[in-house]
This record gives sequence, C-alpha cells and structure tokens, in this order.
Amino acid sequence: MSRPRSTRREFLQGTAAVDALADLGRDSACSPELPAPRGDAYLVKVARRAMACQFEFLFNAGQYPLDTQTSLAALDLVDRLEDQLTVYRETSEISLLNRQAAHEAVVLEPGLFALLQKAQQLHAETAGAYDITAGPLSRVWGFMHRSGAIPTPEALAAALESVGSQWVQLDPAASTARFTKAGVEINLGSIGKGYALDRAADLLEAAGIHDFILHGGNSSVLARGAHSSSAGASGWRVGVRNPLRPDRRLGELLLRNRALATSGSGTQFFMHDGRRYGHILDPRTGWPAEGVLSTSVLAPSAAEADALSTAFYVMGPSAAQEYCQHREDVSAVMLCPGRRAGSIEKHLFGLAEHDWSELDDLSATE
Repeated sequence: MSRPRSTRREFLQGTAAVDALADLGRDSACSPELPAPRGDAYLVKVARRAMACQFEFLFNAGQYPLDTQTSLAALDLVDRLEDQLTVYRETSEISLLNRQAAHEAVVLEPGLFALLQKAQQLHAETAGAYDITAGPLSRVWGFMHRSGAIPTPEALAAALESVGSQWVQLDPAASTARFTKAGVEINLGSIGKGYALDRAADLLEAAGIHDFILHGGNSSVLARGAHSSSAGASGWRVGVRNPLRPDRRLGELLLRNRALATSGSGTQFFMHDGRRYGHILDPRTGWPAEGVLSTSVLAPSAAEADALSTAFYVMGPSAAQEYCQHREDVSAVMLCPGRRAGSIEKHLFGLAEHDWSELDDLSATE
C-alpha cells in the first residue's frame, strides 16, 4: 500500500539550533543527544516517520537553497528502503528472501547484497557477537512483540538451531543469497536505519549539500561537514546521555564525516524474580547480554556504527577495546555499572583528544 508523501509545508521547520538540536534523543534512555550550540545559529529541520521511528535531517539555515526539496527526496528514499528491508511486510525483498532462500538462490538488489556482505564481515570480525540471523532469539524471548518472558530450555535450544550467519551463502558473481539450513531468517533491524542514513547522506552529497546532520530513531546519527558554514567550524557536537539518569549528559562527542550509534536496554527489558533481562541478546548463547549499560560507537558509516554498537554491547569492554585497536577508524564510549550502586564506569576506546568532552555531571556518577 502506498503512503502519502511529505510536503514542504508538512515537514519544513525553521528553528533556532538551541531548540532543534536539544530535541534529539529525548525519548530514549540510552540515545545520543545533540546539545544546544552557542550563538544564534539557526537550522532547517525536515522530518518524517519511517522504520517505526522519526527520521530528522538538519541543515544550516540559508546555506543551501535546495536543502528542503533534496531532503524530501532523501526521505522518499528512506521509505523505499523500508519497503525493501522490513520483515513486517510480506512484499519486502527481505521477506521474499526469508521465504525462498532455503529452497533456491535468490537474486538481490545490489545495495541489499552489499549490505548483507557487510553484515557477514562484521559477524566474522566480532566472533559472532553481531548476527543478522538472531531474529528467532528475539521472538522466543518475546522482545519482538514487546512481551518479554524467559523461554523454556527446549524453546531456546530450538531457536539457537536457526541462528548463524554461516548458514547464509552469498554469491558475489550472481548477486544471490541462499540459506544452507532450513529455518534461517534475516532481520536487519540492527543495521537498517544506519544503512538508510548512509544512502540518504549519499543522495544529499550528490546534490551538492555537504554540511548536515541526520538521525533515525534517536540512536543513529550521521554527520557531514560542520554545524556552521563559517571557516573553522569543526563539526557537530553530540551529547552522550547518562543511562542511569536520562535527563543528564555525561559528555559530548565531535562528529564530522562519520556516524554515531548508541545501544542499550534502558527501555526494552523485563524483570523476573528480581533480575533484569534486556532485549540485546548474545547470538552465541541466546541469553541477554549483561555487564554494560550503554555503548556508543563512532564509525565511518551509520550502518557500521549501528551494527558495532550492538556487537560491543554483547562483547563487553575488553573485546571492544581489542577491536578498536585493529580498526583505527572505529572508536567507542562504553558505560558499565560501577563498583558502587548507582555509579558508572566509563571506557573510552580509540578516541582522539578532541573527540570527547567530559561534562561536570560525570563525576557525580562515579
């Protein structure tokens, strides 16, 4: 079913940067947050709901005459990508793949095929901590429909039998995918929003727009250029929230020509016998990952940042640090429970000195 497209009147807002940027991330306990910049800079904001969240594109007001029209075209692209990637529509390319790939090789659109290749690469690099075939685990734990419950050992074992990116066979020559085991399915929820931001950013840059910040669902952010057309502007500053006190920021990260994603289970979890079970599952064991409050990852692309923020949450600080040591273009801020109740232990990996600015309220949580 086709959806109504945005119009300039419906989605164009000219707003002070102090208002527009402060809105980002308010609804998520673990999301990054853009702080209010100093000065009287104004932004143009174009927004639309897609992929079960709000996508917002922000530009320096008056810098690009065609920023609104171009960003509406980019949002139309996001809509088309949702039609392609979602598992919640029977007509999507992913749903078709999940139905047919155990029986025959399925030809994929080049962009989707490249995305699956990237997901497999990240699965290998993270020793299986990132896995796009983990959907059966979310389902058996009830998180797919937000009705969490501990599965029986038999149900969990059955779900684990269908999990494993090694069962997804990709043929670059034919641009096809095939599942070598029955019951395997792909869910791109952990990488799809980032991929959509990457594609939207490419469209904007092709149209000559080089200074902007985009976000999808608050937890995925991509920035190009700087928040100001003036010489010497260094980029866009994005706040990292305190996962225990979501109304406060622990610090700020500088983004320029890279992306940021944050993962945490601050809003999706359930309690059982006094124990908390979060929605981020370790695909290797089938159980919720523990020991981390939130993970923010900076990477060259939003798709990578999305995937790695989930993987690092599962892997824990030591393995995440090792990964960043081998990837100079990836860095992270990991927040873990401190030794005292209600305190936070901060881990910074791969960040340059100017990338991170610590705020005063961090000391109050340590």
